[in-house]
Amino acid sequence: MATKQPVDSPEGQIFELFADLTEEYTNGELVVQVFPNEQLGKEDAVLEQLQANIIQIYAEGFGYMKKWEPALAWLSAPFAFDDYDHWQRFMTSDTVDAWFDSAAEQSGVRPLGDPTRILRGPFRVMVSNVPVESAEAIEGVKIRMHENKVAIETWDHLGAEVITLPWTEVYQGIQKGIVEAVNSPIALVESMRFNEVAPYITRHDEYWQSVGFMVNEAALNDLSKETRAGLMRAYDEAGTESQELMSSVADKSIADMEADGATYTVLDTAPLVEKMQTYYDEMAASGALPDGFLEAIEAARASDS
Repeated sequence: MATKQPVDSPEGQIFELFADLTEEYTNGELVVQVFPNEQLGKEDAVLEQLQANIIQIYAEGFGYMKKWEPALAWLSAPFAFDDYDHWQRFMTSDTVDAWFDSAAEQSGVRPLGDPTRILRGPFRVMVSNVPVESAEAIEGVKIRMHENKVAIETWDHLGAEVITLPWTEVYQGIQKGIVEAVNSPIALVESMRFNEVAPYITRHDEYWQSVGFMVNEAALNDLSKETRAGLMRAYDEAGTESQELMSSVADKSIADMEADGATYTVLDTAPLVEKMQTYYDEMAASGALPDGFLEAIEAARASDS
């Protein structure tokens, strides 16, 4: 099992737990050896090894599977979902299942179980040196963005002034007034010390993420029924633990930053989701969205009623 994350990170702890539980629940029939810190190579090299069954599991974002099925690039579409439950229903829909099936036909790689089970983030925030307490307050804010067309267009559509800047230059960029804000998983704000120069932390749930346990399908199919059941039990329990661990890590980090003078706000994101619908409608009209994408989002929303 290959991963980018260090062993002592929250995600690294979940991966080690998954390995331990797998050995326990398969009575030692299946042993998962975790290689952290990109020891087995960068994404492209690891994906090739995964296809070749040299590596059996790669724990990273499902977005990397877009090389086999481009529609998978839209799994974390910004402000397309009302809340986490809405996104989870979308991720387990027939539409997304078909995308994963398409990727598996091309590559021999597919998700291990429920693709939302291992939480990442666990949510996204805007960190700024000006208060952002409403959707309207985003207007004109100078926000740092990475080089990504959809991300840039999203925040431009929402009225922010988008400035592209490398992640490692954000702290200095805010300090010097080049940008006023940056989006980040809550888990990274304190470690990057962003709160020192941008004391306003606003939860906006820009998009939801999970850690994909991408598995070599042939290797999975070679397991006995009993061994596979033990593996899936380990995956399920690791998922439960990831939800609890990521939430507790976020709560502690927020409390620590508030104690240091930060202001934490939870934004009403409904106006942002509503505003972005016009963007997605325009994208669909231009043929830029996958077939069935907007319909699947709407169906996942309707099932809540």
